[in-house]
Amino acid sequence: MQAKVRVAAVQAESAWLDLDAGIDKVIALIEGAAAGGARLVAFPETFVPGYPWWIWLDSPAAGMPFVPRYAANSMTRDGAEMERVRQAAARNGIHVVLGFSERAGGSLYMAQAFVSETGELTSVRRKLKPTHVERSVFGEGDGSDLQVHDTALGKVGALNCWEHLQPLTKYAMYSLGEQIHAAAWPGFSVYRGAARALGPEVNTAASLMYAVEGQTFVVAPCGVIGAAARELFCDTELKRDLLLTGGGFARIFGPEGSPLAEPLPETDEGILYADLDPALIAIAKSAADPVGHYSRPDVLRLLVNRNPMPRVVEVPADPPAAAPEELAVEEFPSALPAS
Repeated sequence: MQAKVRVAAVQAESAWLDLDAGIDKVIALIEGAAAGGARLVAFPETFVPGYPWWIWLDSPAAGMPFVPRYAANSMTRDGAEMERVRQAAARNGIHVVLGFSERAGGSLYMAQAFVSETGELTSVRRKLKPTHVERSVFGEGDGSDLQVHDTALGKVGALNCWEHLQPLTKYAMYSLGEQIHAAAWPGFSVYRGAARALGPEVNTAASLMYAVEGQTFVVAPCGVIGAAARELFCDTELKRDLLLTGGGFARIFGPEGSPLAEPLPETDEGILYADLDPALIAIAKSAADPVGHYSRPDVLRLLVNRNPMPRVVEVPADPPAAAPEELAVEEFPSALPAS
């Protein structure tokens, strides 16, 4: 980072299971963030077409009616919907980190797209390990999804949700020199009061700790549960008790732990802004750089495999086999005397 930069974190409700409406909302938020002076805007986890909350509320069998609709409204990385996002980024001159459900063949992945201010799709990464019941919907990424990108703003990376509770994943990201980190969350209103690990206290602390551990700015967008979500996912009183209205806890933190944006009420939709001063990174790292002077590689080191792991690997064709008569001459020379 060479200069101060303004960033934006989205706190909003998805257009649930509606791909076209979801992209319309993404574009409106991109335009709003750019109008607010932001040069980067980050979106919640699987903002398009929305987080599949049914997986936390009932049995897998009861959730089957959602599956075809969710798959049909998930986005490909090379389709018309991504092209619309790219055009919006270019039109508004803003970097975008978009959380979406990626459809690839017959599988879905919890993905984050990096789109540059010129509209280039820099990359798409996938969540390395979907959490708990998420594994009933989504596949997992590989080491190639540990990514930090050089941009005009600085080195930008991203992770999803409880990837921020995986120590080795975090350390691998810190080692890449990340300066601006998008920490995407789906919302914190499920099991409120019964599962503290899923709530705002723990997970907001995870974003804060990521900033302090890695000495990076953390832009933490967060989803909101509104009336539309409860209408869609909650057909019983018990489900309404399990998935409450609200859950929006977007935050922006500095590399030494300072809160840089005034939070919104958890039920409100909006955009948080902060101006990031790169001098704070130098100050934070002077005290504790976990992959530099504050490390002990003689005691502890991390082994990382960043290679992509394709499902199908084509074996090279064998060389043409020799003709039978050639083999006979070669392997069984004639015993007759030479004439």
